[in-house]
Amino acid sequence: MTYDFTGKVALVTGACNGIGRFTTIALLEAGASVVAADINPCPRSLELFRTRSDRVQFIETDVAENDQVRNMVRRARRRFDRLDIAVNNAGLFRYQTLTHKWREDQWDRMMNVNLKGVWLCMKHELNVMLAQGEGAIVNVSSVAGLVGCEGMSGYAASKHGVIGLTKSAALEYAKEGIRINAVCPGSLARPSLRFPKVFTTKIEDDGRHPMGRFCTGEEVAEAILWLCSDASSFTTGHALSVDGGWSAR
Repeated sequence: MTYDFTGKVALVTGACNGIGRFTTIALLEAGASVVAADINPCPRSLELFRTRSDRVQFIETDVAENDQVRNMVRRARRRFDRLDIAVNNAGLFRYQTLTHKWREDQWDRMMNVNLKGVWLCMKHELNVMLAQGEGAIVNVSSVAGLVGCEGMSGYAASKHGVIGLTKSAALEYAKEGIRINAVCPGSLARPSLRFPKVFTTKIEDDGRHPMGRFCTGEEVAEAILWLCSDASSFTTGHALSVDGGWSAR
C-alpha cells in the first residue's frame, strides 16, 4: 500500500536500528518530516535517512529520562512546528533468564526503558497533540505482550504493560482526535536488511511462527504506517499482531 504523509511530522524513538530504522525510512519515503531519536547515534542509519530526505533530524535521547524526553519533544516541535505521528519504539531485549534469577537492577532497567519510556514519550507527545486537536501514536509492544514467554518474564511483563497503557490511553483521548494503537511483532529476521519484503522461500525459524519464518522490519513498518494513516481512521486502542500466527496458538 502506498502512503502519502506529505506535510506530516513524525517522531520515531529507537530509530537507528531494527524496526525503528525501517519505520523511519518508510515515513521519509512517504513524504513525512521525521525526528529520529535514539540513545546512541548511528552514522550508517543517519546516512540512510538522509539519502531519502533532508527533512530528518537526529536527537540523542534516553527515553527512560524525563528531562531528555521532554527536550526531545520540544526540539521536534521547535524544528517542525507540530507533531502528527509518534512511534514509540525504543526498547530493550535482554536479560533472558528464569524469573527467580532476575536481579533488581536488571528488572528496573527493563521496566524503565520498555514501559516507563513509552509512558514518558506519550506524556510529552500528548501535550502537543492535545493542543493541535489531532495525532496518531503507535507504541511498539511485542508478541511477548500477548502471550507468555519462558525465560523472558521481565520482557513479557514490560510489553504486556505497553498494551495496557495503550488501550487505557486510547480510551482517554478518543474524543480528542488522537488515536493510540500498538503493534506486536514476532521475532525479527536479523540482520533484516538481508531479506526482501516479499518472500519467495521460507526463512526457517525456531518453530514458534506457524508461517515458518521470521518477520522483517519492512513488514512491521508497513503495519505501523497503516496505523498512523487515515486508512485506519476508526482504529484506536488496538494491539495489531505481526507475528506469523504465533499469538494464535
